[in-house]
Amino acid sequence: MAKDMTLLWGSGSPPCWRIQIALEEKKLQGYNQTLLSFMKGEHKSKQVMDMNPRGQLPAFKHKDYVLNESYAACLYLEQFGSQGEKLVPECPAEQAMMYQRMFEGLTLNQKMAEVIYYEWKVPEGERHDSAVKRNREALTAEVKLWEGYLSKGPGPFLAGKTFSLADVTVYPSIAYLFRFQLCEERYPKLAAYYNSLKERPSIKTSWPPTWLETPEETGKLKDI
Repeated sequence: MAKDMTLLWGSGSPPCWRIQIALEEKKLQGYNQTLLSFMKGEHKSKQVMDMNPRGQLPAFKHKDYVLNESYAACLYLEQFGSQGEKLVPECPAEQAMMYQRMFEGLTLNQKMAEVIYYEWKVPEGERHDSAVKRNREALTAEVKLWEGYLSKGPGPFLAGKTFSLADVTVYPSIAYLFRFQLCEERYPKLAAYYNSLKERPSIKTSWPPTWLETPEETGKLKDI
């Protein structure tokens, strides 16, 4: 199955990393892959555009089936990848929580991006201090929400006692927060979750190579 799969990806991108973790969990090593550079604009290359006309990474294909949305690819791999770890819990309560946390993760990712990439996305003449303040307050409230989820359990994973698609899809965003120096002392449960999964084989193997070269970004999230 793996030899029929192709992944075009960029280092450090949470959507790309989700698919990589899912592939590792499903024991689908050996897939065709190409690491592309965002800095060089390679995500706009013909190779990518032929698979993903939006000019975004990831671009993922199994045989002739194209799934460029990372959540779609992860769900597909779980449904059709019979080998490896089972990533959807049997327990209905855990399964319901898994789906809830998965899709809440998209909100976390959006609010994080609105803070980290504000200056890159918004032209200088359109930037406002009030928008920066509002975005940071929204992200702070969001991070506190996730700290609360992990504090209440039933843990140690996002949907309960087993590693699931919730962790596959949300862990990259949580790791991204700490990459930009979210305070571990202020959010001890999130920090414990982040650090406890660093050594999980699927995560350790797929850890973004650019992060290994430069362990931390600017402290943009230090005071969140």
